[in-house]
Amino acid sequence: GPALLFVKTSQGKEEGRRFYACSACRDRKDCNFFQWEDEKVSETRLAAREEYNRNHQPSFTHRQNVDRYKNFVLLPLSKRRFCQECQQLLLPAEWEKHSDHQFLCDISTAQLKSPSQLLYPLENKKTNAQYLFADRSCQFLLNLLIDLGFRRVLSVGTPRLHEMIQSKASQEEDLSVRSLLLDIDFRYSQFYTEDEFCHYNMFNHHFFGGEAARETCRKFLHEENDERVIMVTDPPFGGLVEALASSFKKLMAMWKETEKEGHVNKEMPMFWIFPYFFESRILDFFPSFSMMDYQVDYDNHALYKHGKTGRRQSPVRIFTNLAPSMIVLPEEEGYRFCSVCQRYVSSGNQHCEICNSCTSKDGRRWKHCVLCKKCVKPSWFHCNNCNCCTLQKHSCEKTDVGCFVCGKAGHKRSACPCLSRT
Repeated sequence: GPALLFVKTSQGKEEGRRFYACSACRDRKDCNFFQWEDEKVSETRLAAREEYNRNHQPSFTHRQNVDRYKNFVLLPLSKRRFCQECQQLLLPAEWEKHSDHQFLCDISTAQLKSPSQLLYPLENKKTNAQYLFADRSCQFLLNLLIDLGFRRVLSVGTPRLHEMIQSKASQEEDLSVRSLLLDIDFRYSQFYTEDEFCHYNMFNHHFFGGEAARETCRKFLHEENDERVIMVTDPPFGGLVEALASSFKKLMAMWKETEKEGHVNKEMPMFWIFPYFFESRILDFFPSFSMMDYQVDYDNHALYKHGKTGRRQSPVRIFTNLAPSMIVLPEEEGYRFCSVCQRYVSSGNQHCEICNSCTSKDGRRWKHCVLCKKCVKPSWFHCNNCNCCTLQKHSCEKTDVGCFVCGKAGHKRSACPCLSRT
């Protein structure tokens, strides 16, 4: 889809040179597209680019994949094969082409309903980062959504939550929750119809299926029969918050355009799942959001696991525009309700009387620093040279280094007022 406009800056200079680069891949090894904003591109280069794009299209369209799936499920178990190298469901006529590849045999109906476990996770931190929710977190999210009265879930980059909703809806007749998956991983088109999956890039709000896919999303967001909609998103943690926020605002605008009474002055309910250290960046774009203490954990991430202690706990949290008091966290996991803050907090998050808030972000008990006038991590100590709390083993000289863009102290490059927005 469309590229994003970035700016290349030099230290101490306010003006930088602007360029276009791939919206999804931030590593040149994955996508080498680069073009200065003021550059004139030759016809030859444009033609070469078009040719490259044509050669990198998927083997089948979404419609063809849906038809292939219908044929695949009619096959006896002994003839159901999945090519692990091509990540593709195989029909018997295609076996010969993949004869030297590794494949799985006897693909069951249960496996077809859990494609996130059948497909290899794409683990490029900056592009796909398919760290998949552990069953504990997935089940908690689904139960929470049902308890809050939501009947439609726009699953943006959350394939495991989507498949859990699909699977439970097919098994339990009284479960009236529906889900639409928006994801950049086109492999999912092998398992879901056009009403269940849209090939989508959350970094530039691009629907690869064009107006038809956009209309599918719009229809899904239209709240018929008072079926309330919520968006749940779990972006790659290396992704640009500015780009993500821009796309999410456009999805919220689509929800508003459904002309439902009362939408005018409201935001579409949303769960944005992201590490706690991005809190200030998210609040820059969504001031109505607040961060919950619930630790989201992942099956295929070495560190982001529930139940670890100290700094090894999962840093991933839920940011939401719903009232914090509505988000009930499981008491059996140590969460408790703070009557002053009117929200559930983790067991180690003690209420600070001076800050008048439960201040811990990482699950440990934080301590109040009188000089800094705020609570800080338990491993930090006040340094009189730096005039702030920091780790005990640190180098004071480094504190003089200012922002990379303007050279001034007091803020980082990402928050520099001189930096052009993406």
